[in-house]
Amino acid sequence: MRSFLFVPGDSAKKLKRASEGAADALILDLEDSVSADEKQTAREETREMLESPRASQSLWVRVNALDTGLTKEDLAAVMPAKPDGIVLPKCSSSDDVNSLAEMMGEIETGSNAEIIGIATETADSVLGLITSYNDCSPKLWGLMWGAEDLMASLGASVNKRDGDYTEPFRLARNLCLMAASAAGIAAIDTVFTDIDNLDALKKESAIARQDGFSAKAVIHPKHVDIVNAAFTPTENEVVWAKNVLAAFEADPEAGVVKIDGKMIDKPHQKAAQKILDMAAYE
Repeated sequence: MRSFLFVPGDSAKKLKRASEGAADALILDLEDSVSADEKQTAREETREMLESPRASQSLWVRVNALDTGLTKEDLAAVMPAKPDGIVLPKCSSSDDVNSLAEMMGEIETGSNAEIIGIATETADSVLGLITSYNDCSPKLWGLMWGAEDLMASLGASVNKRDGDYTEPFRLARNLCLMAASAAGIAAIDTVFTDIDNLDALKKESAIARQDGFSAKAVIHPKHVDIVNAAFTPTENEVVWAKNVLAAFEADPEAGVVKIDGKMIDKPHQKAAQKILDMAAYE
């Protein structure tokens, strides 16, 4: 998946519009975009969306953070409708992922829902990335980083200067990428908040892809096409990836193969598979 579009869970109109768009996945939000007195409405609207006939989009639900006391109520409302995954905000460690997985398992729905942890919204969670996420529940599909809530946690007045993230936020971004890669799961780049600056979005998306992120989160429908384009492999990349996988399939015991005069090893095989997985959403 290349693009994850956040949609307020209490807006049937926005949910319908998003479902007709090109985002690979929707994140139906029960957290930040929903006021306290609209939480139950959001649960009901989200469940109705999940129970409606689905297009090809993957449907995820962002529940409220574990420390709010609302997570179990959120899960009880949406899990019977079998979302494709649950997004956990304020995720500070593998323990949080495992706690969420346990809660999900307590609700017998036959769902195979996976988990994305938003893992940089507090200073504690950034430090948690230094320890491995390898011991998490196998439900953990990916890690996303976020810059907006982290500002409040740090007491920062800005997170960008001249269009580029400042050092504390670059640290959070890079640690998220490293932790996801070490755990063998997807790394998802944060949302772009300057809604009308599409050229800057294109640049930021391209850099994220080049650095190794698998996808990018989105908060406005007009960002989706730009993000999808940035995370869609080129024809040359697909040809290279197919050649790499074919070479290793032809000689499964080989540690290194030679393609176009260049030595290709096992990490390249993993990179090639990632390219073809991304191309599948074109």
